[in-house]
Amino acid sequence: MQSVTIKIRFFPNNSIELKSLSNEYIRVINLLTEQAEQAEQAGAFPKLTTKHVAATLPSAVINQAIRDAKSIFKKVKKDRKRPILKKPTYYINNQNYSIRDSSIAFPIIINNIVKKTVFPAVLTERDKKYLQYAKCGLMRIVEKSGKWFAQVSLEVPTEITTGEHVMGVDLGLKFPAVAVTSGGKTGFFGNARENKYRKRKFRSERKVLGKKKKLHAIRRLDNKEQRWMKDRDHKASRQIINFATKNQVSVIHLEKLTNIRKTTRTSRKNEKNLHTWSFYRLSQFIEYKANMAGIKVEYVDPAYTSQKCPSCSALNKATDRKYSCLCGFHTHRDKVGAMNIIHAPVIGGNSRSA
Repeated sequence: MQSVTIKIRFFPNNSIELKSLSNEYIRVINLLTEQAEQAEQAGAFPKLTTKHVAATLPSAVINQAIRDAKSIFKKVKKDRKRPILKKPTYYINNQNYSIRDSSIAFPIIINNIVKKTVFPAVLTERDKKYLQYAKCGLMRIVEKSGKWFAQVSLEVPTEITTGEHVMGVDLGLKFPAVAVTSGGKTGFFGNARENKYRKRKFRSERKVLGKKKKLHAIRRLDNKEQRWMKDRDHKASRQIINFATKNQVSVIHLEKLTNIRKTTRTSRKNEKNLHTWSFYRLSQFIEYKANMAGIKVEYVDPAYTSQKCPSCSALNKATDRKYSCLCGFHTHRDKVGAMNIIHAPVIGGNSRSA
């Protein structure tokens, strides 16, 4: 099973009611955690029911608020301050909401009466596909820039792969990802030139806005850049998994890129890109999409993967983008890294023979 969250946009007739309920939900959680902190039995969350909580919320939602408050209270370590939630939200458990092809329904309070209300909604084909066979979890109601969304957690059964090959994936800046299978197939993913151009453009715009002291505009631009980078990672990871599925890959090897920004040597012109690009996020996207496709992901030791010759194991440094060895082997330097990752030792586990 793989955990997936889908985001459904819906359209309330009166958003003021939802805002009020969202604020009330957060108020109740903060109140319950404060009361638990002040309880005589230190460290124990009191037993509560809806009768003990005075709140303008449906009883099912109050029960969920009690569970959330208990969970937050248990996570607070000793000698640490109790977290105070500020962002309005509204949680409904899977027994109290329903989702249709073009609508969602969940309980709210209208004129002091609890009513399960139907809201028009937009569901993608992907969302509908998941909902056909997935197990639904909590629904979280949030507002973003005046738009309302229902975030639903799902437990999706993973497929069973019948592949026989192992694939190594090398992440970098010149090429966001290079993949090589044990069967000899090679794939280059992502557009490095576009990535660097867009990031230079974002930096230039931030510099202009900074001189004008437009801090709010800078924050909006930062959010725009993060959304763009996340979209690039999603598309690259999807292409990688499609490539793996097409070539009957059952195991993907990724480098364990711990402290990559401290250990990687790069040119001055690439330094800013190195310190702003999320290699971790791309590897996480690859991993969860691989799990959905029934492909196992293993992390390997990255030592010397870009220097070792796949043919004779001698260590050589690449010249520009070319790798050559005295034994006669030569190829693209990033392809060398992916080839060595296939056979690199797995960290914290046993690798499958390639």
